[in-house]
Amino acid sequence: MTPGGNRILMLVDDEPAQTRLVTALAARAGWRTLGVADADSALATLETRDGMLLDAILIDQAMPGGDTTSLIAKIRELRPDLPILMLTALSSVEVAVEAMRAGATDFLAKPIAPDRLLAALDGAVSAKSLAGELRPLTEKISTPLGFGEIVGSNPEFRAALAVAAKAARARIPVLIEGESGVGKEVVADAIHAASPREKKPFIAINCGAIPANLIESELFGHEKGAFTGAFTRHIGKFQDADGGTLFLDEIGEMPLEAQVKLLRVIQTGEVHPIGARGFREVDVRIIAATNKTLLDEVEAGRFREDLYYRLAVVQVVIPPLRDRRSDIPALARHLLARIARQPGLRSLGITDGALSVLASYDWPGNVRQLQNALFRAAVLCEGDALTSQDFPEISSKSSSMLVSSTASEAGITLYDSDGHLRPLESIEADVIRLAIGHYRGRMTEVARRLGIGRSTLYRKLAELGISDAA
Repeated sequence: MTPGGNRILMLVDDEPAQTRLVTALAARAGWRTLGVADADSALATLETRDGMLLDAILIDQAMPGGDTTSLIAKIRELRPDLPILMLTALSSVEVAVEAMRAGATDFLAKPIAPDRLLAALDGAVSAKSLAGELRPLTEKISTPLGFGEIVGSNPEFRAALAVAAKAARARIPVLIEGESGVGKEVVADAIHAASPREKKPFIAINCGAIPANLIESELFGHEKGAFTGAFTRHIGKFQDADGGTLFLDEIGEMPLEAQVKLLRVIQTGEVHPIGARGFREVDVRIIAATNKTLLDEVEAGRFREDLYYRLAVVQVVIPPLRDRRSDIPALARHLLARIARQPGLRSLGITDGALSVLASYDWPGNVRQLQNALFRAAVLCEGDALTSQDFPEISSKSSSMLVSSTASEAGITLYDSDGHLRPLESIEADVIRLAIGHYRGRMTEVARRLGIGRSTLYRKLAELGISDAA
């Protein structure tokens, strides 16, 4: 850190455009960036005055020479406590594993999303996050899941999935709200997979990761010569997604001017590329997602009200992981199975002690943070099963809260916030929702496990106002 209080980041990358982007994004949080192009320059910079004051290093895996692992190992020898982040393509998991084993603190996936970069930088210098488990990363181990494969039996979570599943068959827009990391893109993928458009493209774009002056070009395209720097014709995401689904992540970050054009496309089904003389007709189903409460953004004047109501024809709210702790054991095992399929990794078990530690933590980064904690532990684990010792920072920060009943473990709340028992009718409704989610809507099995007849079950569904897809 400089005497003036600014933190210093060294970026090892030979791409000028990416260097400018990282520099601009880091500056938002008060970081000053030193850009170097290769490993030799990086090692030389460590010996300079600024190099001695470095707070973190970000290394592009594709730097000249390509021996990222060797550079990380050398830096770790010289500066053992300096956080090292690696920037990698999503397909380069094996390289990232090697880098982490060489001493990298974490890795970030391209393209860089602003909030992910800033969270990683903040976490890199935070004493509570030095071991890595508490920091949300952008690493993804993603293959699309159908609704039947999404793990979780919490009643609110299953109810949200039921709404999404019902909306999947229609062309109407869907708005998914939830905190960062809860799995909004997983749900969007499942909606697309369950729709008549499943064989068509699913195109995802992060509205918060694109500079305001470029988002219109990314969405709608541009013609050659339409503006300074438009050396070739560019096909926008709407045309790429024609016949399929366009997933607009972090829609709340979209500039107002682009919102106007997005509204027009939704209303008319026509895209007007920048600099084009005419329109292009497109058939695109839109799924939008945000980690904000979009209606609050409307009231604050940061989001158009007419666009909000166009997007929120069906609204799905995904609860945070801390509100569905009972899902954590099954979710952890599921994620470990997916992690094991990555190059350089292997199948691992997980002990009850480790699961207890994970279930007692609040997970501000939600499922993404849990996945990254498991990924990091799996990379460094030398045994056959993860134990509580493989999550040292999680263990130290986990709450000592004890689950008081098997009903609470199942995701059913017995008490109201005032400490009094909830009405029996409300508890019964939650039990039925939980059973429907747990048995994937197989009503005969639900009735059998609850010890009632199917006619009684359907009567209770009607009395309690519960959908049979809950």
